[in-house]
Amino acid sequence: MESIYNPQSIEEKIQQSWTENNTFVATEKPGKEKFYCLSMFPYPSGRLHMGHVRNYTLGDVISRYQRLQGKNVMQPMGWDAFGLPAENAAIKNKAAPAKWTYENIDYMRNQLKSLGFGYDWNRELATCTPEYYRWEQWFFTQLFEKGLVYKKNATVNWDPVDHTVLANEQVIDGRGWRSGAIVERKEIPQWFIKITDYAEELLNDLDQLEGWPEQVKTMQRNWIGRSEGVEMTFEVAGSKERFDIYTTRPDTLMGVTYVALATQHPLALEAAKNNSELSEFIASCKNNKVAEADMATMEKLGVDTGLKAVHPITGELVPVWAANFVLMDYGSGAVMSVPGHDQRDFEFATKYGLNIKQVITGSEADDISTAAITEKGTLINSGEFDGLGFDAAFKAISDNLNNAGKGKITVNYRLRDWGVSRQRYWGTPIPMLTLENGESVPVPQDQLPVRLPEDVVMDGVTSPIKADPEWAKTTYNGETAFHETDTFDTFMESSWYYARYCSPDHDTGMLDPDKANYWLPVDQYVGGIEHAILHLLYSRFFHKLLRDVGLVDSDEPFKSLLCQGMVLADTYYREESNGAQTWIAPSDVDVERDEKGAVIKATYKEDGLPVLSAGMSKMSKSKNNGIDPQEVISQFGADTVRLFIMFTSPPEQTLEWSDSGVEGAHRFLKRVWKLVFDFSEATKATAIPTLADVQLNSQQKNLRRELHKTIAKVSDDIGRRNTFNTAIAAIMELMNHLAKAKLESDADKAIMHEAVQSIVLMLTPITPHLGHELWATIGDGTAVEEATWPTVDEAALVQDEKLVIVQVNGKLRSKITVSASASQEDVEKIAFSEENVVKFTEGKTVRKIIYVPGKLLNIVAN
Repeated sequence: MESIYNPQSIEEKIQQSWTENNTFVATEKPGKEKFYCLSMFPYPSGRLHMGHVRNYTLGDVISRYQRLQGKNVMQPMGWDAFGLPAENAAIKNKAAPAKWTYENIDYMRNQLKSLGFGYDWNRELATCTPEYYRWEQWFFTQLFEKGLVYKKNATVNWDPVDHTVLANEQVIDGRGWRSGAIVERKEIPQWFIKITDYAEELLNDLDQLEGWPEQVKTMQRNWIGRSEGVEMTFEVAGSKERFDIYTTRPDTLMGVTYVALATQHPLALEAAKNNSELSEFIASCKNNKVAEADMATMEKLGVDTGLKAVHPITGELVPVWAANFVLMDYGSGAVMSVPGHDQRDFEFATKYGLNIKQVITGSEADDISTAAITEKGTLINSGEFDGLGFDAAFKAISDNLNNAGKGKITVNYRLRDWGVSRQRYWGTPIPMLTLENGESVPVPQDQLPVRLPEDVVMDGVTSPIKADPEWAKTTYNGETAFHETDTFDTFMESSWYYARYCSPDHDTGMLDPDKANYWLPVDQYVGGIEHAILHLLYSRFFHKLLRDVGLVDSDEPFKSLLCQGMVLADTYYREESNGAQTWIAPSDVDVERDEKGAVIKATYKEDGLPVLSAGMSKMSKSKNNGIDPQEVISQFGADTVRLFIMFTSPPEQTLEWSDSGVEGAHRFLKRVWKLVFDFSEATKATAIPTLADVQLNSQQKNLRRELHKTIAKVSDDIGRRNTFNTAIAAIMELMNHLAKAKLESDADKAIMHEAVQSIVLMLTPITPHLGHELWATIGDGTAVEEATWPTVDEAALVQDEKLVIVQVNGKLRSKITVSASASQEDVEKIAFSEENVVKFTEGKTVRKIIYVPGKLLNIVAN
């Protein structure tokens, strides 16, 4: 063992030994408790960033800890390899997306290995390979056969210059990101999966997920958005037409003064044929944004269709408007408008001079002329329903509508079916055929996979498989047919990868059910909270689909979920003469700080001139404040990076990058190394006695108590609470105790041997290279990866003696050591024999004695 900690001399060597010995290759072992730990797989963008490093370090620490608990651990890794960024990079770099992607995978794989992550690389997968997406295509055809897949027209972003569909992120200020043309809203055929068929189960099964953060479960509940309301029918006066609306506030029905239709509603489109103003309005709304945030802030506009709707209870006629805030994709594309009790309806009615009617009581401060009264209350101006509260009115009005055949109580969901069509190239081809008669049929199983051509040229305008008419041509039962040229939403690939890891080489089916049911569900899933809704919801949905076709027997994919916070770093910039900001990398800036760490001076290394500090922000390319993990590893070693990341912040909170913090983590590892080196040097010439062979004095017992208190805390912090920072802090505190410990007697050596072994084992999940090397020196002859986590000796936690503070009139006069079982009488006897206590009580009358058992004795005397 070298005397000085030098990570560069050990880390690569140890990583190589893990590979040669297949240390982390996982196999099914019936009868042994399994633990499947998974971190969300990365997009192969080219380089790891510190957000990646934090995510994967968390997962690796948990995996290694569970391995030391004696469990059969699987921790796989792969690549979320399809998606739009690869297309953009291919256009920029004049390379095919496949070549760019595979090169990035090779580079990032080596980066992950350099950090010492204990992955089973035999299970590696990339979602862009036919071996993977073949089964995704097969599964989609099965869902089609089960009636869970359908095709319908849906509105998309259309670039009229590039003649392509744009993703939301490609629309910038209403214009196409490449052409700059004003984006239109266009209806084209799209494929959907009926996730709404599973809405109730997806909602109810959240209660099973005890290991998930409440915040995430709440976000999913809100996204699913279950509501109980009334669906009712309005007739169109003077015709046989009718339309349905859904409301959760039937108590306000008597306050309806108009109804609003989506501009694409069939009634609005029909009315526009003879109404030029309405027709122009509908055309102008084609470019509207439909995101909820945009809808909430945009100006509410509308045009009277000229139609009148018949109120389903009173029979009164109310005007029918087409409005830009009603979406055809949500509900029936029609809403009843109650301006007296809905603020959006109020603003619209005020703008266009429509009637506002109050039918719910408000507080004395409420004024219906200035704002809607939105809280629930007692009904007024509602005829036979006057005086009813919300619940009673809900029942009475819904009963009235039901009896008249005009409405019924209905459960509705905010969740909409999953549109999986994308008009991009770099994705899984949707395995459907269009026949000459327009019918859609699935690609036969023996023709799967439908392969995506990889040797293509990207022109930045049209998908290569759309631009090549020959690619789509095929036959079906001897007749001409055409392949679908849309590709899947990349959420499809990431919705089932966790299951494919269980049998990645299985070539006769999507999953090997025996292996899948051995490993699933995932015991611990780690990833960013930005995936709390869509990715996690789609994965839960996919798992239930896999269950229902007999491939898995569990209801949920992930038992526990840990969402890590972002990594922040200092940001520096200069303001240019035109007002633009030029961001400068922190590594290129010399910084002076005050005693609290605040920046007081920052200068650009290149010219020595000042730069401005913008404080901490998320590491990003746009602000040029990313820290290259490889540079830090080269300087300090992977274990230092891992320790810093785990110690600096609780996992769910943001982590502020600090160069001084990294240096501090490195110094601590050097201290651990020196502790083990000094101990091994001091004991190499003699046999180390066992604890069973020695007698401990009180000081030695206290040191051993500190050791086992630390083991108990670290075990709980890592194994149950996931508070890795406090676990490391406890180890650091124990190191302080050991630094003061003697190493003279056999008992001293026995305790120190137990302590250094325990510290190495407790640090091994966090700093595995250091743990591996040190265990080879002071371990039991086995590799640390096969060792067992230290156990708490409950007997060591029992205190034989206690230190009692003795006060006279509240002032410290003595400290006495007493037996842990000493009575108050015994403690008083010892206290009054102390010279300093006698000095301050002699000649005085003891009025009272206050005793806190085992801690404090206060004598009140005057």
